[in-house]
Amino acid sequence: MTSCLFASDLHGRVDRYEKLFEAIERTRPSAVFVGGDLLPHAHGTGPGAFIRDFLGEHLDGLRARLDEHYPRIFAILGNDDPAREEPACAGLEHRGLWTYLHGRRADLGRHALYGYAFVPPTPFTLKDWERYDVSRYVPPGCVSPEEGYRSVEVDPHVVRYATIQDDLARLAGDDPVDGAVFLIHTPPYETALDRAALDGKSIEGVPLDVYVGSIAVRRFIEARQPLLALHGHVHESARLTGKWRDRIGRTHIFTAAHDGPELSLIHFDPDNLDAATRQLL
Repeated sequence: MTSCLFASDLHGRVDRYEKLFEAIERTRPSAVFVGGDLLPHAHGTGPGAFIRDFLGEHLDGLRARLDEHYPRIFAILGNDDPAREEPACAGLEHRGLWTYLHGRRADLGRHALYGYAFVPPTPFTLKDWERYDVSRYVPPGCVSPEEGYRSVEVDPHVVRYATIQDDLARLAGDDPVDGAVFLIHTPPYETALDRAALDGKSIEGVPLDVYVGSIAVRRFIEARQPLLALHGHVHESARLTGKWRDRIGRTHIFTAAHDGPELSLIHFDPDNLDAATRQLL
């Protein structure tokens, strides 16, 4: 049995992190997945401070207490996290505290793991982790990735022409992914995981789509059928649909995003996904 925990969209909430650390210490999982939007909304403490100081200190303490039972931790950033935090993420990896998985492959036993942080265009103005989805289309009410602001410089050609669709194709390459786990901040389009509270809303007479996930992610899952995809990003979806899990063909998809005060924590074994459970702590 490979016991795993999955949390996402903690947004720097110390109480949620404390509950996550307590759950790790209590259940002693083999692996922990953290699916982006890790940092407080106000990033006024300077680059790297929350990751280096708060997360680093607490993970160091957890490792000291658990010793050989310290889990492998896999993390990505999310669209609310400035890309300038990547060096701090790399610093925690250098200290052996976690694996920063964005744009990379790792392995957990016989399961390949892949991470990806980008989301399709949103109404928000921080654009570090936004990409066009399958084309240069911007949904009504959203801000183009070519606008807004960035915490790091990016090649204008990449900003203008890069897509999530192309990124995922490069990330997986020709790898067989039928036993793989993908940690992707955005959920796939038109599922129980990407339902936003946009009912009846319109922009200049154009109705807004209540599904805000990625078409590229959906097409990738449909075509390649990985074992499991872990998502966050759309906080209210589980409340609106009553579901934190869904299926696309053979692929199980879970969300740990949550719009209440609790920590949403998913427990799963990749070899027995039907038995996965969610706790609100």
